[in-house]
Amino acid sequence: NKKDILVFEEKDEEFSCVIGKTKSEKYIVINSHSTLTTECRFIDSSKPDSDFKIFNPREKGHEYSIEHYNEHFFIITNKHAKNFKIMKCPISETTFNNWEVFINHRPDFLIEDLEIVTHFQREDFKIRPEEDGAKVLGDVTLTEINRKGQPMRINCRNDVGDTGYNIPYNVEEDKITFNDFGKSTCIIAIETGGMFDRLVENGFDETHEAILVHIKGQPARSTRRFLQRMHQASGLPLLLFTDADPWSYRIYSSVAYGAIKTAHISHILATPSARYLGVTPSDIINYELPADELSDRDKSALKSILTDPRFKSKYWRSEIELQLEINRKSEQQALAKYGLDFVTNTYLPEKLKEMNVI
Repeated sequence: NKKDILVFEEKDEEFSCVIGKTKSEKYIVINSHSTLTTECRFIDSSKPDSDFKIFNPREKGHEYSIEHYNEHFFIITNKHAKNFKIMKCPISETTFNNWEVFINHRPDFLIEDLEIVTHFQREDFKIRPEEDGAKVLGDVTLTEINRKGQPMRINCRNDVGDTGYNIPYNVEEDKITFNDFGKSTCIIAIETGGMFDRLVENGFDETHEAILVHIKGQPARSTRRFLQRMHQASGLPLLLFTDADPWSYRIYSSVAYGAIKTAHISHILATPSARYLGVTPSDIINYELPADELSDRDKSALKSILTDPRFKSKYWRSEIELQLEINRKSEQQALAKYGLDFVTNTYLPEKLKEMNVI
């Protein structure tokens, strides 16, 4: 509108801009970036009317990002460092000639996150990630501390709508406490929104006392932490329900064993006892599910999974080898071949019985 004020305009069409705060929330940063080049501008967040200052002028091929911690800025940079290194500089002197090495470049190690350096989680810095948390619907009661610091007791079935309870970005003990799990028998983490909605509409959370979690594809780390904490607090089996393709198997592995990018905090994100419910390659045959032919990329990914130590069990080897043999992949929605109620009346009960959950 007419009252808006232009604070910065990126005139180079090859560059895009994003704006955000440092983890300390003390500085606002505009990040201009192209494929291979970065330039940051910043101001003190307590002085929003001040002019943005260039942190370090753009230089073709130089990528960097900045964070503030105590009396310094920390910079992740690829300057003379193919796999990046961490440098730091005084708050008042930010150009490259004032940077000093904090963690040097290692050709065999990619530096990605200052959490590794500070030993704080991003939640400690109150950073809000762009990815959304998951949705939960089932007989689990928890207490959440709201933004005013007041405790709210919430039952994730009776006190929420059909879309369920929305998992916040911070799910640590100072934010969420688990109180009770009623008669719940298991936790089912579901890849797709369509399948989550189907189970909710058919009342599967009540008929089989299951806690349903829509993990929204590759789950956000708040989702993985929430699943781990809920599993540990309840002792209930955690089951993954995804499509039958290599990319969905990796969703399972990220929940069970962690992801490369968050390897430094896998101990608080991963749930090694998580089990894979389906859809499996065997299901494609046993239930005669509609399926698509594997692409070359799918085949390559499946062969890579065969060499992954996380999938070394006899169960996974036989399933992956079977999938390569039949050359087919399938989605959760393929179960609708037998009607909208088949998944809740037949497929899931059979699978849960087979897994000795019910």
